Amino acid sequence: MTAKVFIDGEAGTTGLQISTRLQGRDDIALLRLDDTERKVTERRREMLNAADLVILCLPDDAARESVTLIENDTTKVVDASTAHRTAAGWAYGFPEYEPGQRQLIAQATRVSNPGCYAITSVAMLHPLVKAGLVPADCPVTINAVSGYTGGGKGLIAAFEDPAAENHTDAPFYPYGLSLTHKHVPEIARWSGLSHAPLFVPSVGRYAQGMIVQVPLQLWSLPGTPSPDDVHAALSAHYAGERFVTVAPLADTAAMSKLEPEALNGTNELRLHVFANAERGQAVVMGLLDNLGKGASGQAVQNMNIMLGLPEHAGL
Repeated sequence: MTAKVFIDGEAGTTGLQISTRLQGRDDIALLRLDDTERKVTERRREMLNAADLVILCLPDDAARESVTLIENDTTKVVDASTAHRTAAGWAYGFPEYEPGQRQLIAQATRVSNPGCYAITSVAMLHPLVKAGLVPADCPVTINAVSGYTGGGKGLIAAFEDPAAENHTDAPFYPYGLSLTHKHVPEIARWSGLSHAPLFVPSVGRYAQGMIVQVPLQLWSLPGTPSPDDVHAALSAHYAGERFVTVAPLADTAAMSKLEPEALNGTNELRLHVFANAERGQAVVMGLLDNLGKGASGQAVQNMNIMLGLPEHAGL
């Protein structure tokens, strides 16, 4: 049976990526609106209620509105906005998060698609907090860099269009300097932290790809865990996973650099533990495509699970 899928916000960066990933699949029938109808509420309402599953690629308020337009109990929703990532009644769309998370997603009618920075931070921190290596009240710092596509059409224009009002020639800059980035509540909630992490994101002059870093002063942590302990906890948590992998310590130790674009075009999230055992220091780094596992690829993975299709289809 072919499932009917409607992407509300298909013209946006994430929506276009999802649409591309679904092209050529004979188990999916995409419902579409003409350009002139995409902002017509009644036409959107029709599509939202006709679909077996809807993927919302919209600003937060518009995503909340779309959910209210669904008038039946059968249409399933994957929300790629920030609107429902800590909301009650919504399953967190990170299948690798915990044993049983896939089942929660499969049984849910409402799933929140994680943010790109957040899924990477949570992937690193949650297993370490769960294992007791990082206390829940640890003063965690997170540093990250993303390609400019993560900021949507406005930021893409800023880097690519010299005529754009917000055009920039900067090769790189940090932002979110009020320390209130919208992913912070999601990171704290799903990592198991009792305090908001100190999160400083940045954007570079390249289209897509992301590195997220969590530095750890191992000497200051309870029990003084070793780099091997950190690596073992992550490896055990993601053993057997296809899309979240942990690089061997020896491979990471042999690296002199980490390229943010290395996993572009994939749905993989790869974790590394860089360390200096003598100093009792480590930096856990997550590498991914911010438009892949960080957005569109993750949405397709969740869609597959919710529709009972092979989880890796289209990925």
